Amino acid sequence: MIGVWAALLVALVGALVLNPPKLSTEFRIDGTPAQEVIDELARELPEVSGGQGSLVFQAPAGDRLDSELLGPVLAEAVQGVYSVEEVVDPADLMQSQQQPGAAPATPPRSTPETPGNAPSAPPGTLVVGGQPVLGVTVSEDGRVALFQFQFDDQIFELPQGTVADTVAAAEAPAEEAGVAVLPGATLQEIPEIIGVGEIVGLAVAALVLVVTLGSVVAAGLPLLTALAGVGAGIGGAFALAHLFELNSLSVVLALMLGLAVGIDYALFIVNRQRWLILTRGLDAGEATGRAVGTAGSAVFFAGTTVVIALTALLVVGISLLTVMALIAAATVAIAVLVALTLLPALLGLVKERICSPRARARQAGHRDRSRNPARRWVGLVVRYRWAAVVLVTAVAALLALPLSSMRLGMPSAESYGSGTPQREGYDLVAEGFGEGFNGPLVVAARTAEPGTPIEPPALQELVADLSALDGVQSAMPAGLSQDGTIAVLQVVPTTGPTDEATEDLVAEIRDRSAQYGDDLGITLGVTGLTAIGIDMSQRLSEVLPIYLAVVLGLSLIVLLLVFRSILVPVKATLGFLLSILATFGATTAVFQWGWLNQVFGLDSTTVVMSVIPIIATGVLYGLAMDYQIFLVSSIRESHVHGHHGTDSVTDGFTQASRVVVAAAIIMTAVFGGFIFNADPMVKQVGFALAVGILIDAFLIRLTLVPAVMAMFGDRAWWLPAWLDRLLPDLDVEGDKLVQRLNGEHGDVPEAAEPPGREPASAPAG
Repeated sequence: MIGVWAALLVALVGALVLNPPKLSTEFRIDGTPAQEVIDELARELPEVSGGQGSLVFQAPAGDRLDSELLGPVLAEAVQGVYSVEEVVDPADLMQSQQQPGAAPATPPRSTPETPGNAPSAPPGTLVVGGQPVLGVTVSEDGRVALFQFQFDDQIFELPQGTVADTVAAAEAPAEEAGVAVLPGATLQEIPEIIGVGEIVGLAVAALVLVVTLGSVVAAGLPLLTALAGVGAGIGGAFALAHLFELNSLSVVLALMLGLAVGIDYALFIVNRQRWLILTRGLDAGEATGRAVGTAGSAVFFAGTTVVIALTALLVVGISLLTVMALIAAATVAIAVLVALTLLPALLGLVKERICSPRARARQAGHRDRSRNPARRWVGLVVRYRWAAVVLVTAVAALLALPLSSMRLGMPSAESYGSGTPQREGYDLVAEGFGEGFNGPLVVAARTAEPGTPIEPPALQELVADLSALDGVQSAMPAGLSQDGTIAVLQVVPTTGPTDEATEDLVAEIRDRSAQYGDDLGITLGVTGLTAIGIDMSQRLSEVLPIYLAVVLGLSLIVLLLVFRSILVPVKATLGFLLSILATFGATTAVFQWGWLNQVFGLDSTTVVMSVIPIIATGVLYGLAMDYQIFLVSSIRESHVHGHHGTDSVTDGFTQASRVVVAAAIIMTAVFGGFIFNADPMVKQVGFALAVGILIDAFLIRLTLVPAVMAMFGDRAWWLPAWLDRLLPDLDVEGDKLVQRLNGEHGDVPEAAEPPGREPASAPAG
């Protein structure tokens, strides 16, 4: 078995070496207005439909970029960028279009004229040798220049290394003259997948495993199997990346989830195996088989709930989320497979060394169960159950309050930390030209009657009208199709890409399309990175309630099958709703309101990334049900084996809570490591999942659940007789297997210690 997994990993590494993967930072949602405009331009005017690129130049202190000394340097840098094969050179484009019978590449502009009737360059244009440098605008003080250009394809479809080559082409002449070159907001690099924060998170997880399992050998197995599962899952996605668009965020999400569940699932099985060795006197081989047959059964079902929650994202109908969900779900499924195959094989190698001599000695000491911290905690919760329910509900509601003002969007370069190239470039552009130049809008104008060319006076009137709108800094033509039926305009807002005023401006321009159609015979479409982010947020906001309803309905059905109770599924579903709303509120408070953001390496506020609510809902539901299954099934088993009322709650909680606490801390550490990633999108995903786990595990599962179960006592397990006959008995915890083994081998009954649970007397070292 070990050889099979090793061969698979080697094969994946070989496939990646032969066919290196290509990651994308593109967020495409088909059916949105902005995406439809891009697709139309790709068909009708491909020369202006490629990805937008921008570079920011900064002059040395005391110099101007438009001076006789630095102007030629800047022109050389620009020409170096235009020499990159994938960058569109406007001079070549105009020359090719201005052949006999061809329409001009750009429509006339309203600019002041010199006495000789030759149009002068617009203010801010860099002029070198009497000729304007196309695409470059210099700030009034001459310290900053913005160079805007286009690629011949969308950035995520460019050959690997194109963006780096483009920046290097500009840096070569500029750096010799002391001119700084920074990538613009559109040239965001693929986020680092593994950094210092992620490594620290894994280190914390390793420490928790050592404390929980009591030995380095036992703690190393969950880490090893989790890494193997993640390697197989993400490696497989990379190997198949030529068949679909693989987004960088999909890889990061799969990595987060694969590490977290891979460690947790292995922990549940190893913890069970060690308990069987220490308390039942079984040899390591027999204990491994029983652990996989009992705790492994719960792991299989818990992993299935995570996979179902993730694949439910397919009902949203957004290709971006579909790929993201399928990769994450496949990684979780592989983590389950690894826990049920590779882990038992490794346990077969380790054998009796899985329990250290210290652990065996501590087990022989028979610690006093009454001093168990879990028993003391649950005793306090059960005694003051009404107060606990009120307190947890109040805390969750308080955390959820910021949700009322949550704004969804795509974080801009402003969201990066100070000192990063993206943030420095953003600040320089905002200082030199205005916030809007960091996210210009692309407006596609076409005639209302297909096939009819746009009249130049109508186009000039349109440009003038758009320039006069509130919130518009400038509007200018950027291109015209060969037949003159489509014109592309660049509209620069006065506000930044994520400002609410920019969103209102996009809506106003679209609303005016009908009016322009009647008055000028021209209809409008708005696109560009800013408009795409706005449309994506609106689309995801519309489908979120549908997805949340699907998940909550799924929760009721799954938990009804598992626990054969009416109250438990309702209570668990309402608890999950509390935790997810509190998670959204906390994320809004930190990233949008700026509360405690410096703690997480932030020094600016931004919108909440539009995919966060849907991703967090799917992932946290699956993980919350993991803890629900391991904790409440233990309480149920205690009830089945003779404990009643609050006694079953106290006994079951004491047995299962320790391993649930360890699993929650591990997941929080793994997710929390991604909070310190430089990419603001990865940072938000890591924060939402880490905080969500903390809230759901410690507030909901370990406090609210036992309090509510104590309130209802034995009535919590009521189920109508007719429904009891209809529902299948899933035996998630493998209790029937334990009973059969006890009957065959005459073992000491395990009824007092339900399978898959952590005994109060299990050693910690």
